[in-house]
Amino acid sequence: MATVVLTVNGAKRKVEASPGETLLSLLRNRLDLTGTKYGCGEGQCGACTVLVDGRATRSCQVAASESVGKSIVTIEGLAVNGRLHPVQAAFLEEEAFQCGFCTPGMIVAAAALLGRNGNVRDEEIAGSLAGSICRCGTYPRILSAVRKAAQAMRKGAAG
Repeated sequence: MATVVLTVNGAKRKVEASPGETLLSLLRNRLDLTGTKYGCGEGQCGACTVLVDGRATRSCQVAASESVGKSIVTIEGLAVNGRLHPVQAAFLEEEAFQCGFCTPGMIVAAAALLGRNGNVRDEEIAGSLAGSICRCGTYPRILSAVRKAAQAMRKGAAG
């Protein structure tokens, strides 16, 4: 075990990590941030998506030790001062989930996309979320929620 210091959701966190332990494992098992889900363990389903320095990253494919010195944001860290991120709010408003297992990864991936470009077309949204799998098939509502969040973010930036 080695001690690593990570910046997670804006806070420095000192934690013990096994050699080669994934960021996903550390977040869920050592920091109790269970919103990030273990899906396939191979970086193919998107359930484990977190932001690392603002980029959507499959946390099951990254060693915790590789995340030292980087800013990590999980689904729990998207809300600010008790206020939901626009993507989180839009997912609720559009009921863009069914079982909810994919939802954290989808929201984080959409937040990364809209953080780069708030004026997105449907093709860009679909392309950005193509690596995230929803077994319940709520893709039309997910697309609608991301569109709604983009609109809210544009209004917020203008107002």
